[in-house]
Amino acid sequence: MTPRPPSSGPDPKKTTGKKTAQAKKTAGKKTSEVRKPAQARKPAQAKKTAQAKKTSEVKEPAEVKKTSEVKKPAVGKAAEARQAPRKGTVPSPPAGVEAPAAAEVAVSPALGAGDRERLLAGTHHDPHSVLGAHRVPGGVAFRVFRPHARAVTVLSTGLRVELHDDGDGFFSALVPLDEVPAHRLLVAYEGTVLEAEDPYRFLPTLGELDLHLIGEGRHEELWRALGAHPTTQDGVAGTRFAVWAPNARGVRVAGGFNFWDGTAHPMRSLGSTGVWELFLPGIGAGELYKYEITRPDGSRTFRADPLARRTEVPPATSSVVHASDYTWGDEEWLARRADAPAHEAPMSVYEVHLPSWRPGLSYRELAEQLPAYVADLGFTHVELMPVAEHPFGGSWGYQVTGFYAPTARLGDPDDFKYLVDRLHQAGIGVLMDWVPAHFPRDDWALAEFDGRPLYEHSDPLRAAHPDWGTLEFDFGRREVRNFLVANAVYWCEEFHIDGLRVDAVASMLYLDYSREPGQWTPNEHGGRENLDAVAFLQEMNATVYRRVPGVVTVAEESTAWDGVTRATHHKGPSGFGGLGFGLKWNMGWMHDSLAYMSHEPVHRTYHHDELTFSMVYAYSENYVLPISHDEVVHGKKSLVSKMPGDWWQQRANERAYLGYMWAHPGKQLLFMGQEFAQGAEWSEAHGPDWWLLDPEYGASADHRGVRDLVRDLNSVYRATPALWQRDTHPSGFAWVVGDAAEDDVLAFLRLDADGTPLLAVSHFAPVVRSDYRLGVPDDVPAWHEVLNTDAARYGGGDVVNPDPVKPEPQGWHGRPASIRLTLPPLATVWLRPA
Repeated sequence: MTPRPPSSGPDPKKTTGKKTAQAKKTAGKKTSEVRKPAQARKPAQAKKTAQAKKTSEVKEPAEVKKTSEVKKPAVGKAAEARQAPRKGTVPSPPAGVEAPAAAEVAVSPALGAGDRERLLAGTHHDPHSVLGAHRVPGGVAFRVFRPHARAVTVLSTGLRVELHDDGDGFFSALVPLDEVPAHRLLVAYEGTVLEAEDPYRFLPTLGELDLHLIGEGRHEELWRALGAHPTTQDGVAGTRFAVWAPNARGVRVAGGFNFWDGTAHPMRSLGSTGVWELFLPGIGAGELYKYEITRPDGSRTFRADPLARRTEVPPATSSVVHASDYTWGDEEWLARRADAPAHEAPMSVYEVHLPSWRPGLSYRELAEQLPAYVADLGFTHVELMPVAEHPFGGSWGYQVTGFYAPTARLGDPDDFKYLVDRLHQAGIGVLMDWVPAHFPRDDWALAEFDGRPLYEHSDPLRAAHPDWGTLEFDFGRREVRNFLVANAVYWCEEFHIDGLRVDAVASMLYLDYSREPGQWTPNEHGGRENLDAVAFLQEMNATVYRRVPGVVTVAEESTAWDGVTRATHHKGPSGFGGLGFGLKWNMGWMHDSLAYMSHEPVHRTYHHDELTFSMVYAYSENYVLPISHDEVVHGKKSLVSKMPGDWWQQRANERAYLGYMWAHPGKQLLFMGQEFAQGAEWSEAHGPDWWLLDPEYGASADHRGVRDLVRDLNSVYRATPALWQRDTHPSGFAWVVGDAAEDDVLAFLRLDADGTPLLAVSHFAPVVRSDYRLGVPDDVPAWHEVLNTDAARYGGGDVVNPDPVKPEPQGWHGRPASIRLTLPPLATVWLRPA
């Protein structure tokens, strides 16, 4: 992964704000659009006796008198306000409406100074309690906050009331009604009049169960509760917004619909959960928005929605209201996905960086090409490098800012669903890289989201990731764990993802990861294990496997942590329960085998153990054998370029290595471009060198030969249960010879559940060995060569064993029978019972 610079995304106030004069042009726009106000004016000083009370809280006549004595900006003398009907009030109720009881003394509907001040400053925790329509002594008080409006009129059945202008964008009136009516607002601006719903007449959109689960950190469908959701409230279409910001003094919604000024759209706090909520009528899918948060120190910050399901195309940083209308067509795939666990099924994975696989293609265009290509090569799965939104393309997606949004670079979320759907319909599973370890420090994203550490740990030493300049999640905070666990479920349920490859697990598990002494604090037991991260990973795996049968989670874990793929309820020697992953990347095999292959053949004799050591621990976990993007960038060279010798030997070495890899216990993963022996390192800027396969290119046959081998490896692999059925059980493997270091040969048997064998022989010396004797079982009458990486069609020398090979009764390698083979140079040969 690559550190990223600060995002250069636009400041919404600077890039999308509108001048006041533009309100003249708003005729015909959505009724919820309002003009951006100028700098708010301070309200006139109210009397101290009135500041402690909200108008709606008046209960006794004495208190009524005090409330009515509050001086109000842009209003006449207090005595006149008490004795005469105010502008906008109705002297008598409409026809058919009963007047309030005579004993009920009317109050002034205008807001007190305290509420005005908090609303203007963006620090009001409950705007719904004072704005909208409320039953008060004397009738119903209507209060509206619309900065820069010239006039506001309340419309209801049989009722039309012009509200009094109280200054600073506040309007109010007292109407002698018994009940609060359903109503709309007619808002006049300079040059235009808009009719709109009143957002502050609606009840909260989150129920008690949602809030309870959020408070407990157990809301497994968090994306349905938080974020922006187009919906209908009381028959009115709009969007409900909800965000977790417990340290905020106030939160407002800003977007294109209010010219990026959230002054008129403050959200209400829903108590101790730290959730803020607002339903905005008239706002639908496609609208841009952010949250304008007033921090504890009184400063303000614009933040993208952590639960946004769609974003702008980077470098723009706004969230986008999204409503999916996608209809899936992969029912057959999902129905059989859970037929067999991943570790007992064939799995060969093609790793893809979508933006650069064929640069310039969208999700839907990729859907027309990628499934066909992968199916032709016989891979069972693709693994997509991170799809979640990220501001810096050079991070390859490993520094995420939009955890719930597929990157907008390639299309919208439904377009991504279409790609997954088409892969499933082609019989290809979809794994996705998932990055819960850390996040970047962009000041419009998660870092100090509400003015204090929230998603990151409060201890700066624990928060700062030492390698990537990012921030680590606070796995000990239940709401943060909930955010991440629900995110894992979200991708599997909403996008039908078949598995999550969890990035950088080792950096999560150890408190001292990449830290020097004194830079970390031991856990409560005095150890270096991050107990919070362990608990999070266990919860995530248990939740995903419980909710989504048939998926698999895969750990990129590079240490010898005990029990990565052990069940969470089974404790190991270390005393920890297992982490609960389905599979783990075998980083040891990858490093050792590539180190061996990089040696000149004359030196390989002295490094033979680098190929055989992996079998010492092969069954300690359920493994994937990864030749991933990390191994073909930053000076590490592509796979074929790691190999010694001339061009012919390099290709022969790669072919022999792939044959050994596909036969070794474990699942296979190969990064794009390596399937056709690309010589250059991968770059996200231009992707694989597809031109190497162009028939007009003179050496294209060399590259197509390697690709043909990969196709045949996958074909034989999928048709041979011995190569995958017992990947995680020692009974599925038996050495024939593992110590023939002088010959640079190793041979072993793979066995399926019935004991049917496949014999794999790898020869890593550049010479032909004729009549090479290998011990075999005596119950196989003859062996047939099913794959030889030196075949001419792959670009090899065509040193093959064309005829069935019959065992001889001569014991060898501790077995009762033996066969004699011709071993081609730098090649792997597979044989099955004839």
